[in-house]
Order: sequence, then C-alpha cells, then structure tokens
Amino acid sequence: MSEEPSLFEIDDASRPLADRLRPRAVRDVVGQDHLLAADAPIGRMVNAQRLVSMVLWGPPGCGKTTIARLLAEATDLAFEPLSATFSGVADLRKVFSAAQRRREVGQGTLLFVDEIHRFNRAQQDSFLPYVEDGTIVLVGATTENPSFELNGALLSRSQVFVLKRLDDAALSTLITRAEALIAQPLPLTGAARQALIAMADGDGRYLLNMIEQVHALPGPVDSAALAAAVQKRAPLYDKTQEGHYNLISALHKSMRGSDPDAALYWLARMLDGGEDPLFIARRITRFATEDIGMADPNAVQQALAAWDVYERLGSPEGELAIAQAVIYLATAPKSIGVYRGFTKARAAAKLTGSLMPPAHILNAPTRLMKDLGYGDGYQYDPDTETGFSGANYFPDGMPRQTFYQPTTGGYERAITERLRHWTQLRNGETHDHPPEPDAD
Repeated sequence: MSEEPSLFEIDDASRPLADRLRPRAVRDVVGQDHLLAADAPIGRMVNAQRLVSMVLWGPPGCGKTTIARLLAEATDLAFEPLSATFSGVADLRKVFSAAQRRREVGQGTLLFVDEIHRFNRAQQDSFLPYVEDGTIVLVGATTENPSFELNGALLSRSQVFVLKRLDDAALSTLITRAEALIAQPLPLTGAARQALIAMADGDGRYLLNMIEQVHALPGPVDSAALAAAVQKRAPLYDKTQEGHYNLISALHKSMRGSDPDAALYWLARMLDGGEDPLFIARRITRFATEDIGMADPNAVQQALAAWDVYERLGSPEGELAIAQAVIYLATAPKSIGVYRGFTKARAAAKLTGSLMPPAHILNAPTRLMKDLGYGDGYQYDPDTETGFSGANYFPDGMPRQTFYQPTTGGYERAITERLRHWTQLRNGETHDHPPEPDAD
C-alpha cells in the first residue's frame, strides 16, 4: 500500500509562505467544504473522475487557483494556467492547439483562466467550441459577479460555484499549519492572535503574508504591537463593481427596515472602502422621497441638509452629517404612498394621451378664451365655507381616480383623515372641519 501523501510539498524556505503551504489534495483546502466535501458538488465530480467546465467566483485569497490546480491533479488532466490580464488571442490559440494534440493521445486538459472577467466578449466566445467538444475543461476564476461580466453563451456551458471568504475557523487552521511548517508558535498573545485573524479579513493569502512578518518578532506581541508591525488588509470594496451595489443596497434596506445600527455599519463600511460621500448623500435623498415621502415630509430636508453640510465641510467632518441623516431616515415612519401614487399617475397619463383640462380650471386672459367658456364656474376653494369646493379637476370624460393612498403612519395619518373628510364633503355627507395634523 502506498504511503499517504504529505500535506505539503518538500519545503523550500526561500519560497513565500503562501506558496509553501499550498495543499496537495482537494480535501486539504480549508473553508470551502460546501463545494469540496465528498458529498458536495465539486467533491462528487472528483470522486466520479469527471469534471465539467466551471466558474469559481469568490473574493481574493479564498483558494480559487489552488482548487483549479488540485482538480487537474485529482482527475489526471494537464494543467494549463492563463491570466486574462496578461494573455490574448494568440496565447489562447496556443493552448487550444496543445489541448487538441493531447486529446489525440488520450490526455485531457484543464484550462485555468484567472481573472476571466477581463477577457472581452470575442475572447470569451473563442472558448465555446473547445468547451463544447470536450477539448478543454474550462475553470475560470473571478472576483466579479459572472452574471455581469461573462457572456450568456459561456455561462450556459459552465457551472458557477460561489467560494466563501475564509471564516475565523479556516484562518485559524492556516495559522496552525504555518506554525507547524516553521516549527515554532507565533509570538502572539491570545488577543493578538484573534486580531491577526480579523486583520486578514477573510483573505488566506494575506494572512500568510502577515505571518511571515510576525513570526520573527520578539515576543510576546500584543494587539497594539501587532498593529504597529503589520498593515491591516484593505477592505474588499470596488466603487465601480458589485461590492459597490451590494453595500448601498444593504444601507438602503437597513434604513427601510428601521434599523439605525445596521445602517450606520453599512455607511461606515462604504466610507472605509473609499466610497464618495456625495454618492451616499444622493442615494439617501432618494430614499427620503421614495421610502418615507409624506409619512415625514421633513425627511427629505434632513437628507438635503446632510448633503449641503458635507459639501461645505468635506471629510471627515461632513460625514457626521450624513450619519445623522441616516439615523433620522432609519427611525422615521415609512411610506411608499408618494412613489406608488406617482407611478400610477404616470401610467394613467400615458393611457389618456392629450386630454384637455376641464374648462372651469383654465385661465382666460383673452376675450376669445372667455367666450369659449374658459374659467366659467370656477370656485376659489379658500373662499368657500369649508375651504373645499369639491370641484372636478380631472379631464372631461375621464373618471375620477385615486392614485395617492397614504398610510396611517406618521404625518400620513392626518393626511388620511383629511382626505376622508374631503371625500365626505364631495359626496355631501358632512360639513365638519378637517382634522389637524399631529405634532409628530
């Protein structure tokens, strides 16, 4: 019986620790059991010795390149690595030609394309015939959402697998393996060890790079000394890609869900990632009109005030005004009555075309217009007994419709009562005075 292979290659201290610690078998990859376990999707493919083309989508440092290499080894496929950043059509042709020659002698090829989203549409299309006829098994790696970055034809021929950022348990396992490889424990206090894991922010490669800096320090190293010795990983956030939209969505929905604490967290994440505060100011102003509206008419003023304060003060002082507005909007009563009402009104306007307003509400600045009946019968509402005439303001021939339907929350509670009162007046049911708005 052959010996169980060791976890790592023969060690060479001149290589980076991240390279020295690359696992030698799929089962040794940490943090991705949902894909690689024996009963998981990729694990089942390995057991069956039959891979399909796939896209590995995940954050940096989660093991995409390592997994691709190990899949080739586990299924006896030739491993051809390419980086979309540095490769072009000529490189692809060479790979496809070599894969065809291997196929003639019964050898398969796994083509690994790092940063596959950087290939343009024509380059992506060039994969299709070779994927379809089995010349290559394509394994693409990307940090960007494949739905946005890869064309539909390529996606339809591949399975997309989502890799997770490494959790604390996986990162802790990497620390233990590193200590075993360098044959000494890291000179960290317990708190500093946890701080090191937090500083890695789910990136295994970055963690191992930090360990290389830490292991030679004179101990014991506490959290403060650790922070002074190594640099925290920059937050994973690209202002033009999916992370940008994910975080603004999280902020928006936290405010909509009336959770000021979660909203502040996402605001801080965006600012810490380098987001333009004016982008956030614009989005929260939209939120004030779309998700709060007349439930609290002051909400949009708070958002606009924050926008104005930031433009006057800049960062970091002006960011506090944005934070104040986020808290106000998160704790304000919510209503999409204005949004729904305007949406319905626009749909009705498109259907009715160019119907004229009723003559009684048209101004008559000329004699001809007066002779045509413009302004006849107009009632000036403030001069009526109740301040409400009940006149029809819809076009002639268009039945009255209800677009705006306020809620019973916040300021809209009073609006609901007022509209009910005016409906009763219009129907001749009452002459009571309309309710006054609540103080809140």
